[in-house]
Amino acid sequence: MCGIVGYIGTKDAKEVLLDGLARLEYRGYDSAGVALMEKDGTLSIEKQVGKIANLRNAVFRRFHNQCFTIGIGHTRWATHGGVTKENAHPHLSASGRIALVHNGIIENYMTLKQYLLKKGYTFVSETDTEVLVHLIEDFYKKEGNRNLQSAVMEALKVVEGTYGIAVVCSDEPYKIVAARNGSPLVIGIGEGEMFVASDVNALLPYTRNVIYLEDKELVVLKSENYKAYDLDYQRIDKEIVRVEWDLSAIELGGFETYMEKEIFEQPEAISNALRGRVHVEEGMVKFGGLNMTDDELREVHRIVITACGTSWHAALIGKYLIERFGEIPVEVDYASEFRYRNPILKKNDLVLVISQSGETADTLEALREAKRKGVKVLGMTNVVGSTIARESDGGIYLHAGPEIGVASTKAFTNQVASLILFAIYLGRLKNMSLYEGQRLLKELSTIPEKIKAILEQKSLIMDMAKKYSESKNFLYLGRGFNYPVALEGALKLKEISYIHAEGYPAAEMKHGPIALIDEFMPVVFIAPKDALYEKVVSNIHEVKARHGKVIAILSEKDEHVLKYVDDVLYIPQTFEEFSPLLTVVPLQMLAYEIARLRGLDVDKPRNLAKSVTVE
Repeated sequence: MCGIVGYIGTKDAKEVLLDGLARLEYRGYDSAGVALMEKDGTLSIEKQVGKIANLRNAVFRRFHNQCFTIGIGHTRWATHGGVTKENAHPHLSASGRIALVHNGIIENYMTLKQYLLKKGYTFVSETDTEVLVHLIEDFYKKEGNRNLQSAVMEALKVVEGTYGIAVVCSDEPYKIVAARNGSPLVIGIGEGEMFVASDVNALLPYTRNVIYLEDKELVVLKSENYKAYDLDYQRIDKEIVRVEWDLSAIELGGFETYMEKEIFEQPEAISNALRGRVHVEEGMVKFGGLNMTDDELREVHRIVITACGTSWHAALIGKYLIERFGEIPVEVDYASEFRYRNPILKKNDLVLVISQSGETADTLEALREAKRKGVKVLGMTNVVGSTIARESDGGIYLHAGPEIGVASTKAFTNQVASLILFAIYLGRLKNMSLYEGQRLLKELSTIPEKIKAILEQKSLIMDMAKKYSESKNFLYLGRGFNYPVALEGALKLKEISYIHAEGYPAAEMKHGPIALIDEFMPVVFIAPKDALYEKVVSNIHEVKARHGKVIAILSEKDEHVLKYVDDVLYIPQTFEEFSPLLTVVPLQMLAYEIARLRGLDVDKPRNLAKSVTVE
């Protein structure tokens, strides 16, 4: 959620920190700050509420003639304490000689705070992070040799909770100490310089060589080298990984916003997800990283998919796909509830966890709970070096490319495409015929071009958005494979336009939501020509009889219900199992255009973060 950037080297640290924080804006934040240190150990702090631009202006007003070679920076998403300068990071120790930035939550901070208050420490913020920096100083003063590394280690041994931290000290102005437990940190390795960040995107302009810290690991960064340890002072050898994304992948490339760019990248992203995996002649799908044999997969009796938010909607589509093609019963769980309800997992169960970032806290804990219970866990994520990718027994990489916009678009469609491939693969291992496999994969290969056709309707969707942008409420209704799309369409509208919206199975409308229908209520029906089409049409009649405004997503050339709808968006015809890949795109575009008309920042919607790394 929050963002961390740290730098030590020969460049101007303030430039590196501010550039890195700007690249992490999409993670969500409400304040930002930097700690900058000169070679003699002079430590300066600047913090601002609001946008990175506010911080940048303040830093350059104050330090325009100074060059710093070491520093740490942070974008804060408030947890403990409100949005104020005092609560913004970095936080200083009582002496003013240690500065710390922190992602995560210190769960026992109140106990530690009472201990520190009794020792005479005072607090200027409401945060759990200030407790941690005072605790580190308390251990630092106990150390005979005043060693920052050992003070951080000893403090972290008594801390309960999650953290990704970077720490600097005026007495040791040649190092940064960083550590993680449950909150991601990546180390960037340059020539004569080192970086630390919570997300690799912050490092791409400077280096592609990185190491990923695991939980309960600490690293000491100096300009010329790094050393990694566990919390028992034992050295750890870390593998250097080369990041394949290039800088252009995280630039706007002519689009006004990242969300628009990512909506329009979906044809290419899905093509990348299919490339090398689809073998039409064999009617077969091939994966490289499942780490399960065909015989092991044939023995799977039940699959449990767990995820959060948009990924949960993709998981629900995955349930329908796997049950239809793979003939395996599937349960879908919110990851946030999974580990708290004592899930019953048996020997031949398989757990699939889905997370765009691979760092979602609830999903990661669900993964760990499943592994504790002794079952195989596959991860589906978009980030190769993420914690979920590393801790899963095997997995499926989404190949969507970096997704910067907070409201997920291309990651969702690539999750659905990957679940389609997985379901077909399971089907071919069992009872699916060669002909059926070929038929499905041929059609799947046409999906990117069909999405391009939908994207060409941008001007029509813009006109529709003008008509409905002042609405207070929306209903989204779909059935079968498109019920989860109704949920996702409603979520997109809520996330970026702040309009109240709800998604339901269309048949459930009569069990309550129909009471809301009047001439002011837009109702979005997802009604492609599929097995449940006629039933959805009946629901359209029911809404029109109550004077509701009907927006319909229909298959091309469908004129059967035109006289009963107020607005229509057409999608190309495809198999009903693949229709979510098409029906969701106009809903993404509609939400986007409505939000833009309302003057909202679609890339950074209020109160939201791209990666939710705390409970």
